Amino acid sequence: MYQTPEQLVALNKANLEVAMKFAGVALQGTERILDLQLKAAKTAFADSVENAKTIAAVKDLQQLAALKDSMAQPTLEKATAYAKSVYDVTTATQAEFGKLVEEQVSEFNKQVVTALDKMVKNAPAGSEVGIAAFKSGIAAVNSAYDNLSKVAKQFQDVTQSNIEAVAKQAVSGVKKAKKTA
Repeated sequence: MYQTPEQLVALNKANLEVAMKFAGVALQGTERILDLQLKAAKTAFADSVENAKTIAAVKDLQQLAALKDSMAQPTLEKATAYAKSVYDVTTATQAEFGKLVEEQVSEFNKQVVTALDKMVKNAPAGSEVGIAAFKSGIAAVNSAYDNLSKVAKQFQDVTQSNIEAVAKQAVSGVKKAKKTA
């Protein structure tokens, strides 16, 4: 099928818009990660200064032992919260990429169906079986894609719940260790 220069220009424009959408999502994700890192660095610096002042005020070993436990838990909680925040940003960015891919697959499917409909109008008699087989193949590929998307979303949900469970166990482990010490 021959494409006119206007069709090629429109196709190039559409492809450029899609590329810009993907780049925008990537930049937004990067910006959110950098923001998290900057906030974490500022907090870590402030905590280090405060901890250094507190340690400098220690007068005996018993105070130092008690201080060790009181410093460990907040640090672990902040590290766990940071890791979860990074995971959340990454997951959100991945979900945005997924939406863009789904949109592109949907648009591609529409274009293929439109092209097939045009072919059917111009096809010789007896080619209906071949075209029906081709449409059936496209439907099978779309079904497989939908199934893979569902599995990926389920995997993401399981991973999210596992990360939350590990974070809770880590924090509660430090609390238990502090109580027994």
